[in-house]
Amino acid sequence: MANFAPYQDIPETTRALSPPALNSPRIASPRTSLDRTRNIGTASVTSPTNATYQQYDYFGGGDEQPDRGERVAWNTPGGFGGPREDVDMFETRLGLRMDYEACLAYLLLPPAGPVLLLMLEHKSDYVRFHAWQSSLLFAFIFVIHIIFSWSSIISWLLFVGDVALIGFMTMRAYKDAENLDRYEVPFFGALANSILDDE
Repeated sequence: MANFAPYQDIPETTRALSPPALNSPRIASPRTSLDRTRNIGTASVTSPTNATYQQYDYFGGGDEQPDRGERVAWNTPGGFGGPREDVDMFETRLGLRMDYEACLAYLLLPPAGPVLLLMLEHKSDYVRFHAWQSSLLFAFIFVIHIIFSWSSIISWLLFVGDVALIGFMTMRAYKDAENLDRYEVPFFGALANSILDDE
């Protein structure tokens, strides 16, 4: 049966295995799928042991650091748009930083913008949570606006409340991205979490 989930785990059979340590006895894995040597019919599949690896003296004070594509932790110090520019902790489908994309869930004219973000972003659970929460919350607020559209005073008060809520939620989405905390508004946050868990 086909699985149409937007994001799926990579099968373990395609994962590259580490070469065995030198001068140590071979230790068999308790899981047969991860054994370094497996017999398939008459052929034997082994992981490469004579691969050449680029060596670099990290403690010798060399000038050039190799470009190994390592990811940087979120907890680097800095404010909005500061030293976090090179952060690549989690990949997003749109190519934007995860914290910026989560902020767009509240800044892109909710509830229509978050729905568009839900259609485009399939890799980041953090962004999808904020898009779900924003679309549900502001769809409810939109209905409240329609109910009280007969009064211009109440409409303006609701509009000011909307702007303040958008600012607060945007700030929380940006700040919480450092440790992947999810700020949940009452009812709609739990509903967004349950929808995300069912995807």
